[in-house]
Amino acid sequence: MKSATVSPGRREYFSRIRENMSKQLNWKLGLTIFAGKMIGVFVVLMAMSMLTGIIGVPAMAAVTYSPIETNLINSINTVWTLVAAALVFGMQAGFVMLEAGFARKQETVNVLIECVLDTAICGISFWAIGYAFMFSEGNGFIGQHWYFLQGAPNTYGATGVALLAHWVFQFAFADTASTITSGAMIGRTSFRGDILYSIGVTAFIYPIIGHWAWGPDGFLVTMGTPGNFLPSLGNPFRDFAGSTVVHTIGGVVSLAGAIVLGPRIGRVFLRDDKERGGLPAAHNLPVAVTGAFLLWFGWYGFNPGSTLSAMDAIGIGRVAANTTLAACAGALSAMFLAFYFGSFKGKFDVGFTVNGLLGGLVAITAPCYWVSPFGSIIIGLIAGGIVFAGIYLLEYLRIDDPVGAVPVHGLNGIFGTWAIGLFATGEFGSATPFGADNSAPVTGLFYGGGWNVFLAQFVGNAIVTVTTFTVAIILMWVISKLPYPFKLRVEPEGETGVGGLDVFEHGAEAYTH
Repeated sequence: MKSATVSPGRREYFSRIRENMSKQLNWKLGLTIFAGKMIGVFVVLMAMSMLTGIIGVPAMAAVTYSPIETNLINSINTVWTLVAAALVFGMQAGFVMLEAGFARKQETVNVLIECVLDTAICGISFWAIGYAFMFSEGNGFIGQHWYFLQGAPNTYGATGVALLAHWVFQFAFADTASTITSGAMIGRTSFRGDILYSIGVTAFIYPIIGHWAWGPDGFLVTMGTPGNFLPSLGNPFRDFAGSTVVHTIGGVVSLAGAIVLGPRIGRVFLRDDKERGGLPAAHNLPVAVTGAFLLWFGWYGFNPGSTLSAMDAIGIGRVAANTTLAACAGALSAMFLAFYFGSFKGKFDVGFTVNGLLGGLVAITAPCYWVSPFGSIIIGLIAGGIVFAGIYLLEYLRIDDPVGAVPVHGLNGIFGTWAIGLFATGEFGSATPFGADNSAPVTGLFYGGGWNVFLAQFVGNAIVTVTTFTVAIILMWVISKLPYPFKLRVEPEGETGVGGLDVFEHGAEAYTH
């Protein structure tokens, strides 16, 4: 081991620091600078307090704003939305590292370029028709305006957020759903087949079904009101940040793809061989775990950013705290379940732990605005258990899911959506451009709210899940019947040849030695 040495230049640098700090004049200068910084912080806090006094009120109808104030609020909310969009888009780095790390070595390049491809296809398709299908007005099933973003207004609806900023934010969400789709299909999907199903998911499945739950006039948005779908429920379907719209859709499409593809050649399942069965070992766990932390980091844009309002400071803080606690609880739950009941009892399994924290993040995504920190911990603990049970369920069913996309995103997306109807505290209503509006709070079953909220969540999620699976399995089956090279599954030599899928499809290996 080399001994630590300090270069002459660095010695001189530290010597000057000691000399300067010993001079009384410099201490005074330092105190003056420090005092100036504290005055600056005080001024910023005063400005924030004054702004909160102007806009941070719960009752919106009783407050009026001048055009200058409204423009300032809209600008702040637009900047907040773009910052959140950047965080969500950064999750792509997390996805690519997580999937590449959990995959086998000979599938790495394929994972890398596939994630880039999904992003590129998603951007163009969401600009051309996806955003129009999802967020423009039309009917309860599909938006009918703003194709190629033509004729769109400057701001999105009543949010006051610049429409193109909203497009960027929602493109990042659509890209997330698209990337989730590939998780259970790694290692045996042809690249041309990947192009075809990516177009189907990002241009049609995600935005059209997403319109039902998030569009301005989607039939699940208006559900429970007189003259609309199931008025007797008295509640709309709610999904604050996408447990259903993003994660259930992505996870269910992954499941359909994995079923149509079948397992990778040579994949042995536990029910067939308890000694050799189970998922192949991840080829690069440091990369996979780093990817998981990047995803966690990006979730602070995913969930708090879904307020579309920087004015709802208390709501943003609550959502961020709930997101954090659910991830922590999910990691601990999955890790200890694997330790006591997993195939390798007595071992702390990093794969289960990572997927547990991601399951917690997925589960808290829908209810994050309406639950308490304690509720988020319970949700995370349950989510970790769902990940653990879900992975073994897929093993029993002989479904090959290399990264756990189906339990993490599909099963926990479903549970997280239901969790609103169970754990919503009855304290919180909705985020508005001017702050929180808690005049109509959401109350779950465990807080005395009865079954109606849960039933609305169950019905809405069931409709999305069943429809997505039906359409996705038809799409995957059709692509699987196309002639080579467009069919869904790569040729056998692409999986078993030297260099595997990376060399067969891309002519390159991730590692040169």
